[in-house]
Amino acid sequence: MSRIGKNPVNIPQGVSVAAEGRLLTVTGPKGELSWEHPAGVSVRVQDGRALVERSTDAPRERAFHGLVRAILQNMVTGVSDGFTRVLEVVGVGYRAQVQGETLQLSLGYARPMEFRLPPGVSAEVDKKQTTITLSGIDNQVLGQAAADIRALRPPDPYKGKGVRRRGERVRLKPGKAAK
Repeated sequence: MSRIGKNPVNIPQGVSVAAEGRLLTVTGPKGELSWEHPAGVSVRVQDGRALVERSTDAPRERAFHGLVRAILQNMVTGVSDGFTRVLEVVGVGYRAQVQGETLQLSLGYARPMEFRLPPGVSAEVDKKQTTITLSGIDNQVLGQAAADIRALRPPDPYKGKGVRRRGERVRLKPGKAAK
């Protein structure tokens, strides 16, 4: 039995989980998320907890058992508390600005780059214009948006300039002068 899949998902006050066939719908104070889970796995809601069960011990269903439980937990956490990702812009002249649903980034290229935020993701930039805080209720969409922004200018291995996640350590190479 899956160690992750067998753990129940606790449903906090103000959050409701509806499992109709393969469609999971989670509603909470921050919004609503829906997801159609794979066949062979079922979700049962009882006593303020959601239980994920599989029909057989086939390898495919065993693999999906823990996955469905983890995604359901992320959905419950997202609609109740939400998720955030923090990115840091490091480099002389590198900065970020929010203009409506667009994030404008100056990353050392000839022109500023514009990144359109996906639906459900909002961004804030600090006063120094070097820290970007992304927030939203869908963990997967939020993580993909953060990865796409980081991919515009990943950290340089020689000077460390670029966009990085908060807390990410970049190992700098010594360069050709350090012989």
